[in-house]
Amino acid sequence: MNIGISFTEWPGIGTPKWTGLDNYKALFSDGEFWASFRNNVALIIAMAIIPTCIGLVLAAALTDFIGKKFGPRTASVLRACIYLPQLLPVVLVGIVWSWLLAPDNGAVNEMFKAVGLDSLAHDWLGDPKTAIWSVMVVMVWIQIGFPLVIFMSGLQRVDPSLYEAAEIDGASWWRRFWHLTIPQIRPETYVCLLWCTIASLKVFGHIYVLTKGGPGGATNVPAYYSFQNFFDKTEVGYGSAIATILTLIIVALTVVFLRVQSKDLGEEQ
Repeated sequence: MNIGISFTEWPGIGTPKWTGLDNYKALFSDGEFWASFRNNVALIIAMAIIPTCIGLVLAAALTDFIGKKFGPRTASVLRACIYLPQLLPVVLVGIVWSWLLAPDNGAVNEMFKAVGLDSLAHDWLGDPKTAIWSVMVVMVWIQIGFPLVIFMSGLQRVDPSLYEAAEIDGASWWRRFWHLTIPQIRPETYVCLLWCTIASLKVFGHIYVLTKGGPGGATNVPAYYSFQNFFDKTEVGYGSAIATILTLIIVALTVVFLRVQSKDLGEEQ
């Protein structure tokens, strides 16, 4: 139904008027649409690439160091604490971070003032130059827990004798991590990158609560831009076209990820 509506001009009531490819032609010349995709690239970095890298290092540290030195229970508690943001309601997370980053009495600015760094106090979400960076920080904090849990689960299937042999040979923790851990959990790496990339392309709730795409479109993303056209501008056909394009991009990326994964793992076997 969404695809059908994308070929029409429709305000949401009455009978849709068939316009063919007009919405898609307008879409490809819409600067705001392409700007929203540039912002989405930043969120892919914040929600997929950075959390996957940090989650991998944390998983290896919790398994190989914390778990051995302080016991598996301690490692499990830390894992649960890091994963907690994934379980919190989107609205709650957005409201709390809005308070933390508030320009007048937000905790971040108050902290800078308390240590004599008043010049660093800033309207983090209200300045177009810092809004997207602030949102990226929030998304990294939220997303780290997912790769961490996936990687810690994947490390359970790695043969411990490999690490023991490497340790006996004098390999440092970093060398064991680089030459053993990363190659052994490549399937989990693909899963994390795929799921987190899809999540970043679909992100809506956090943008809606934190910035509503502002200021001046600095944090707008395709999912929110589609919402704006659906409900704020009542250009349902145009919003449907945006949603259709976004869906096609997600499907295409999924196919590419799966093919690369199958080829890589097939060559390894």
